Amino acid sequence: MRKRLLTLAAAAGLLAATVVAPAAPAMAAPTFKVPFKCGQAWSGQTRTNHSPAYSIDFNRTDDLGDPVVASAPGTVDRVTDLGGTSYGKYVRISHSGGYHTYYAHLNGFNVSVGQSVGYGSVIGYVGSTGGSTGPHLHYEQRLNGSDIQIRFNGALALYWGTKTYTSDNGCSGSSATGTVNTSGTPLTVRSGPGTGYAAVGTVADGTRVTIQCQTTGTTVTGTYGTSNIWDRIGSGRFISDAYTHTGYDGFIPGVPRC
Repeated sequence: MRKRLLTLAAAAGLLAATVVAPAAPAMAAPTFKVPFKCGQAWSGQTRTNHSPAYSIDFNRTDDLGDPVVASAPGTVDRVTDLGGTSYGKYVRISHSGGYHTYYAHLNGFNVSVGQSVGYGSVIGYVGSTGGSTGPHLHYEQRLNGSDIQIRFNGALALYWGTKTYTSDNGCSGSSATGTVNTSGTPLTVRSGPGTGYAAVGTVADGTRVTIQCQTTGTTVTGTYGTSNIWDRIGSGRFISDAYTHTGYDGFIPGVPRC
């Protein structure tokens, strides 16, 4: 009997060792929008021989030099010129949850690495650089490095063929910009709206930031008086509005609350 009990105990131990913990739920995708200014209509083409397969090429009449805007809030992590090959001049934006967007064949840049951007933020201009045979925007969405089917406002893009997409990017309730003013000292960036949250970096005095949304938190006295408003300038990145010149005493009209 003792031997049988030991055998059962060993089996139970083996079973416990092989139990697999449930996978953590995937983070929801950002709400991606058409990468052009509010109200503009663009023709987007998908095709099976495109590389990568799920990317979209956007065109409209006389589009050379037209502004390209961020598809969702995030942080610019690549501003690269590959010359006459591949993407040519391109920008990559890092979004929450492991998502990235790519904007390729640009004629020029309007952002730098590390810059926070929001809906409607101009990141560059339509061009024909790299391996392009004519002006257009090559656009991608990726998750953890892998090419994924593109969605705008949660709706799947057309695969395969050509469709006209009308942008609501940067329409009412969009982001705004402000300038950090600390009289010389770098401003601490917090993981949440208050001084009790972890410091996750700094922004230099004079930096122009994109304010994606605003909320209330710790009351701070700064360059522009005393305020409990905090500005989100990226995913998990907040700065005190008391040190940010926005042109408004209080919440900025049209900018959403976090």
